[in-house]
Amino acid sequence: QVQLVESGGDLVEPGGSLRLSCAASGRNLYINNMGWYRQAPGKERELVATISRGGGTSYVDSVKGRFTISRDNAKNTVHLQMNSLKSEDTAVYYCFANMWSIPYWGRGTQVTVSS
Repeated sequence: QVQLVESGGDLVEPGGSLRLSCAASGRNLYINNMGWYRQAPGKERELVATISRGGGTSYVDSVKGRFTISRDNAKNTVHLQMNSLKSEDTAVYYCFANMWSIPYWGRGTQVTVSS
């Protein structure tokens, strides 16, 4: 069993920055891909960014050049640095982790971009 806890969500003005963090805990952790989804009100959940255990990354087009995903395998953490935030980035952000082909999810952290 893997537990994921997100932190870092907040209210920020357009153009601002936030750094989301997610920490995984559990026994015998060996996490493959990690990443972030988001879900805005009335919209489907959207894959934002992923990072492999080896550090390979991918991003949805709408955040390329603004968001950076990183991870620390020793600490079982993943981070999402979000810069130049826009109102359309407002959503609940969910961390996920895949271990032995089983996906695990956090409970989410709210990011609100508004003036």
